[in-house]
Amino acid sequence: MNYNPKQFPKCTVPAAEVTRLKALGFLWDKRTPDCFNARVITRNGKITAKEMEFIAESSQKFGSGEVSFTTRLTAEVQKIPYAQIDAFIAFLAEGGLETGGTGAKVRPVVSCKGTTCQYGLIDTYALSEKMHELFYKGYRNVKLPHKFKIAVGGCPNNCVKPDLNDIGIIGQRVPLPMDELCRNCKACEKTCPIHAAHVEEGKFRPDTEKCNNCGRCVKACPFTAIDCIDGYKITIGGRWGKRVAQGNALHKIFTSEEEVVKTVEKAILFFRDQGIPGERFSDTIARVGFDCAEKMILSDELLERKDEILAKTL
Repeated sequence: MNYNPKQFPKCTVPAAEVTRLKALGFLWDKRTPDCFNARVITRNGKITAKEMEFIAESSQKFGSGEVSFTTRLTAEVQKIPYAQIDAFIAFLAEGGLETGGTGAKVRPVVSCKGTTCQYGLIDTYALSEKMHELFYKGYRNVKLPHKFKIAVGGCPNNCVKPDLNDIGIIGQRVPLPMDELCRNCKACEKTCPIHAAHVEEGKFRPDTEKCNNCGRCVKACPFTAIDCIDGYKITIGGRWGKRVAQGNALHKIFTSEEEVVKTVEKAILFFRDQGIPGERFSDTIARVGFDCAEKMILSDELLERKDEILAKTL
């Protein structure tokens, strides 16, 4: 059959019910009159073998026996009949799993495999799971002007595209020359993938305008002549979709996980406080101005007004 929408059946489930179910993570499968695809939340893109068994069994019992994976790292169980949705939810709960991931709210957090990857500079899985608990679950009842997506990347390879999310976190290793130990071997120059590492007059001198703080020069130096600051870069206002916007980096390297968590919360509060319903975070920042947005997000004023901001009606 040609993939022509005119050949698909009409939905027999009332429109109000389709809307309600979407908010719970069930999206109507347009190939069917009354079946839905359920988005099972994975917290950080990682699940246990036992959870995988539950997802597979739920698909066999209630769906088509197929599971797809979304770009937001949720597992989507295919073709669950409308009449089976409540039973499906109850079955998933037995395995500690839940559906969701839609609406004008904080969306499921995505993470690269920086925790296990040779290039990873931060524990991406642990940080993403903390973000999931604090903001996806903790802010689940908080309505925002639009969807809000968080991505955690382990290094500047940007595999999970942090700067195309509303807020992105990127692991950093800022190289610091130790001139007294440098032996002019130029291992740093040979290793740097973006040619930002240079040896000048026998001493390591990174091009700070070009350097993306991947830290490979630090690891490559056989004389440990490059010290470093480990931290996190945060970008705000990225977006991928009908209209694309690249996020801009806040002008500091954050050196603690606690700072990162506070900054993410302040960004969410800023969006709720300053955003207009239906407006994406990138548009809010463009309207308010990046410099103003950065100043507010880096200050503690938003946290001090947290109760007031959350009590507002959108």
